[in-house]
Amino acid sequence: LDIAIRQLEPALEIDPSYAPAAALAAFCRVRQVGHGWVRRTPELEAVASRLARRAIDTGKDDPDALSMAGQAIAVFSGDHKAGAAAIERALMLNPNAALAWTLRGWVHLYLDEVDPAIAAFERASRLSPLDPQGYNIKGGFARAHLTAGRYEEAMRWVDQTILEQPRYTPTLWMKVVLCELMGRHNEACEALKPMLEAWPGFTIEAFTSYARHHYTARLRAIYVEALRKAGLPEG
Repeated sequence: LDIAIRQLEPALEIDPSYAPAAALAAFCRVRQVGHGWVRRTPELEAVASRLARRAIDTGKDDPDALSMAGQAIAVFSGDHKAGAAAIERALMLNPNAALAWTLRGWVHLYLDEVDPAIAAFERASRLSPLDPQGYNIKGGFARAHLTAGRYEEAMRWVDQTILEQPRYTPTLWMKVVLCELMGRHNEACEALKPMLEAWPGFTIEAFTSYARHHYTARLRAIYVEALRKAGLPEG
């Protein structure tokens, strides 16, 4: 992702209005922050938001650019309405874009909108059943069911996601949370170990900083309480 960003920067110097480069540069930062590979800072948020808005403004006929920029706007600025609108336009341009359906599902989850999120992930799965980033779809199902209080079903999806991508940190901390929510404290403590291996130095403070724009206050509180019980350091 670092190499990708370094190659995208000169492309944008040549043509600042080139939407695919701006959208991908913002999307790379979504992934970096989501996996804990870079720290979320106000400076990073500002850069990613600026790139995403540029992609939306100049890429109105590019469904891939619109969908990637739409998620980035929602994650880094909290403007879920603008993010959803960009992804909706992407799907009008290409109703068979599996990535756009996946990202639409995630933006619904940022608002705890479980049913439309699940419908979007199901559509993405049908369109791309062997998607190389299928773990992102499965992780979406997991979070949707956790949000709805269906913990056993959420855990089933968590385990499938981890099997496919063992270092996908949002699912690793979801497993810790689910174990605590289901009264399985010892398992939660064990699940904390691979999570901290994947994201060294992860703390309650790091989670709340990471999650402020794309977890509702209700869901953040559930996660924080469970992570704290499992023994995650405060910061």
